Amino acid sequence: MKSAERQRIFNSLAVNGARHMRVLFLIYGAASYLAFLHVFVYFMGFVGDVFVPQSVSHPASAGFSKALLIDIGVMLLFGIQHSVMARAGFKSFMARVIPHTIERATYVLASAIALTLLMFWWRPIEGTVWSLENPAARAAVWALFALGWLLIFTSTFLTDHFDLFGLRQVWLSYVRRTYTDVRFTERLFYRSIRHPMMLGILIAFWASPVMSVSHLVFSIGMSLYVLVGIHFEEKGLQKVLGRDYVAYQKRTRKIVPSVY
Repeated sequence: MKSAERQRIFNSLAVNGARHMRVLFLIYGAASYLAFLHVFVYFMGFVGDVFVPQSVSHPASAGFSKALLIDIGVMLLFGIQHSVMARAGFKSFMARVIPHTIERATYVLASAIALTLLMFWWRPIEGTVWSLENPAARAAVWALFALGWLLIFTSTFLTDHFDLFGLRQVWLSYVRRTYTDVRFTERLFYRSIRHPMMLGILIAFWASPVMSVSHLVFSIGMSLYVLVGIHFEEKGLQKVLGRDYVAYQKRTRKIVPSVY
């Protein structure tokens, strides 16, 4: 076989291999997204104590101390995974192990796994902090609960939902286009507050017509994680966006919208 023919075969194999890899990346990204979406929908029922066999409050476990330690442990596990993998240092490490194309999809999949473990290992605690009996009050709190989740989902589209969950990266790779960072724009809620998604999370966690001790532990622990996460996220955004983000910080509130 002539060298020119061998080179042609090698080139053909390389092209086919790259095409197959792009297809695999696309499948991996879509599977990661669907896995997280499935887990997150279940998580909504878990937090709201509705539609799922095991929620944040039921069935209650015996042994307050043991359940509390386990619950704190699983919240720390989720918090560490969700925060550490989002930091620039870990992303640099990931870049040496996996292609940038699937880095975000891998983060999404890992988050789905961590959230699944949190729900699976969660140990509900007996006791009730408050229970609203008035039908109008219960309806109002359920509306607030729904509003929180709606705010979360809406906020993902105000930035770039598909980039946030790793779909844009694998699609651009599949169609052989260069990835570019998403440009931050102050749209809708982002004109008033810097973290509408986090506000939605806090509302969803705390808006409950029946607040069990177990739910209270969950809400306190996850709210602390949200506040810590915001601190580190803002530091990262300051490094990436520089003076533009510092100016944005000065003219907008962090979580609670201004009432004046």
